Amino acid sequence: MSRFFPRNTIEWRLEEPPAFRRLSLSLPEMAILTGIVLRVLRALTFTVGRASWLYYGFALVAGTLFLLVMTTAHLANHPVRAWSWRAPTFALVETIGEMVASLCLIAIHREPEGAARAEFHDWPTMALRALSQSELSICLWTLLLAGVIVFARNVGMARDVDADPLDPALPTPHGEAPS
Repeated sequence: MSRFFPRNTIEWRLEEPPAFRRLSLSLPEMAILTGIVLRVLRALTFTVGRASWLYYGFALVAGTLFLLVMTTAHLANHPVRAWSWRAPTFALVETIGEMVASLCLIAIHREPEGAARAEFHDWPTMALRALSQSELSICLWTLLLAGVIVFARNVGMARDVDADPLDPALPTPHGEAPS
């Protein structure tokens, strides 16, 4: 007689992280996406909102917050000691994504540069300016964030935070030891 139900069953649990968490684990994907969104936001801001300083201010704050939130989302997956190379690399890759989007916008004559449209000869200057702004803002934010984390750990506000979030030997959030 054949068995329709086996005597021994094996339960497989595959917990795949949510989509944004998977995205935040990848430095290139996260940084390139950030760069493209920021360059399109900049192009829209300088094209649509020419008359309103309030619109410029809102777009500047929104763009800066988006950059810092995406950087923080990526860095939060890694220990603080790895941030010293991850933050500048994130800024560099973010600038590469931003400048590729800029080249596409220049090719279709939609990239603003001041009151006129940018041309290909304007691109190197725009790239250096974007790189310096990204590196400065991301590195300063990372220093501030790392300082707050170190302070919280030293004061004792954050207990059990020293654990490396990507170490597979550590227990999972549900208290189970990984197999």
